[in-house]
Amino acid sequence: MSPIHVPEPRLGLDIGRVLIAPCDNGSDDTSFIGGSLKDALSTPPHPGMFECVPVIVQRFERAVWLVSKAGPRVQERTRKWLDHHNFYQRTNIRRENVRFCLERRDKATHCAELGLTHFVDDREDVLRHMEGVVQHRYLFGPQDRTIIDKRLTRVSTWAEACSKVMPQVPRGARGTAR
Repeated sequence: MSPIHVPEPRLGLDIGRVLIAPCDNGSDDTSFIGGSLKDALSTPPHPGMFECVPVIVQRFERAVWLVSKAGPRVQERTRKWLDHHNFYQRTNIRRENVRFCLERRDKATHCAELGLTHFVDDREDVLRHMEGVVQHRYLFGPQDRTIIDKRLTRVSTWAEACSKVMPQVPRGARGTAR
C-alpha cells in the first residue's frame, strides 16, 4: 500500500481581537487603546494568549503565520506592538511569518498561498471566505450573535482554543501517513 500524503499542519492566526485584547471603541478590526503610539503599546494581549499560543506553535512545529487585515497605520502599530510585547520571543513565531491585507476576504488568498490547514479568527465572515481553503476554522472570542456557519468551531477563550486545536494536530503529523 502506498503512503497517503497528509498535508503539513499549518496554522494562521488573526491579530486584532485574537492576539491583542479587544478595546471598547466599537471597532471590528485591530484597535488599540488611545490615539498615541504609547497608548497603543499599552493595549494588553488577549488573556491567556501568551500561555496558549507557544504550546500551539510547538505542536505545529513553528508552521504558524499571523494574517491580519489592516491599513498602513495599523500595520505599523501592530508591528510595534508585537515588538514591544516581545511577541516573537515569547511565542516562537518567526518575525517573517506576518502577513497583512487591506480587505478581509484577502486573508483567504494568503491562506491558500501559505497552505494553511487551520485558522483562528474572531470574524465569521472572514472564516466563510476561507471555505474550501482552510480545513479547520475556529471562530474566536465571545460572539454577540448566533453562528450562522455550523462548520466553524467556536472557541471563546485561548484555553478553549488550545484544547480544540491541539487534538486536530497529531504529533509527528508532517509528511506522509500509512
